[in-house]
Amino acid sequence: MDKHTHRLYKLRLMSDSIKRRAKLYSSISEIDNKRTAKSMSALRKAPDPGGKLQKVGFIIFWIPEPTGITNAIGAPMILAGKYLEKKYNGATLPDIGKGTKNNLCTISNFKDTVF
Repeated sequence: MDKHTHRLYKLRLMSDSIKRRAKLYSSISEIDNKRTAKSMSALRKAPDPGGKLQKVGFIIFWIPEPTGITNAIGAPMILAGKYLEKKYNGATLPDIGKGTKNNLCTISNFKDTVF
């Protein structure tokens, strides 16, 4: 196997894997069982503690008061929210599906240009 054939073989394997994942994610998201739907709603609606903390921090920060206590409370809340946004993965099931479809399109376009 030469270098280019090996690369194409790897691309085909990756493409097949992404197609299987996309099919799996789309079939999972279409499940209609009530108990399963409740557990899947956690994946569809992931909580966002960082964003909520930032919003509360901004509200507190912009409350006008002469002593500046709200600024001392609001600013650390905003920073903590920013940190949580970076460290907390708030991806939902549709986000994963969209990412997989984007990868699939990119690999397909690359394969088409190679051939």
